[in-house]
Amino acid sequence: MVTSSGSSFVIETSELVKMYGPHLALDGVNLKLERGATGFLGPNGAGKSTFFKCILGLIKTTSGDGSVLGYDIRTQGEMIRSRIGYMPEYDSLDPDLIAIDQVRYSGELLGMNSKQATQRAHEVLEYVGLKDQRYRKIETFSTGMKQATKLACALIHDPEILICDEPTNGLDSRARTFMLDTLKKTVTDGGRSVLMSGHVMDDIQEVCENIVMIHQGRIVVHRQINELARQVDVEIEISVWGGSSKMQTALEERGMSVRRLGRVMRVKQDSPETINQILSTAADCNVQVRKLNEYKPDLEDIFLLIMERLGQEVKGAKDLMTEGHTGGGEDF
Repeated sequence: MVTSSGSSFVIETSELVKMYGPHLALDGVNLKLERGATGFLGPNGAGKSTFFKCILGLIKTTSGDGSVLGYDIRTQGEMIRSRIGYMPEYDSLDPDLIAIDQVRYSGELLGMNSKQATQRAHEVLEYVGLKDQRYRKIETFSTGMKQATKLACALIHDPEILICDEPTNGLDSRARTFMLDTLKKTVTDGGRSVLMSGHVMDDIQEVCENIVMIHQGRIVVHRQINELARQVDVEIEISVWGGSSKMQTALEERGMSVRRLGRVMRVKQDSPETINQILSTAADCNVQVRKLNEYKPDLEDIFLLIMERLGQEVKGAKDLMTEGHTGGGEDF
């Protein structure tokens, strides 16, 4: 897709700075984002929410430039927002409305006439799996049905970019799978771009090919997920019984790098002899190794590793904000 300016990038920013009084919220953000699905990650207070508000023209930047779909974020915010769909985490639905009226009303707020909005409301409710529930009141809906309704509201005007904040929040397995499949279809079949934030790393990894990670107001990572995974050290995962602490201490005394999760340990594979050294150590410690395999890092492992290298203590993905090439991330 080529934007109105002739660029192939859907979002571009150059040295974007935002100050809130003395507080530096965005510190020279440079980003060129191509079409597709991108996950946005960052620890609490990283600046992700501020970044989205800036590129949507909702708040003024302190300095720097940016464009979305070729439109200037400083002067054409209304044009940008008319081409963006937003699915919030919070409950934005009127419980007294039936689904078709809720979605139609969203279209009318965006400038569609009543007839056009009604027709589109029927289409998008079918798209998100609510064709048979469109005349039911929102207050009778399950969490999954409410999430699907919010998605329908975001899609009614056929936006070029869809921003989703915690789209699978509170969903059971079946509803989660349907939501993720719908988002993927929006990208692959609809040719749209999805920007997705959240703390469920598996969901982001399921939908997105790319990751943008914000830390202290700067973009520290902007890479494909597969590329990041290849740069993480290969580890051997072992499950042990009868002396986990003793085993960890012995491995570390032999110069091995160990990450421990209860009885499960992941040992950095420094050489082809690593497995033999692990088994030898277990024998010396009289510890049973009940499972041993090569561990392939997932997105949460990558996130924790990057935060560790940046000196940020983050215990898990729950520490991410759930609202939403590099500077300072030279290792990636």
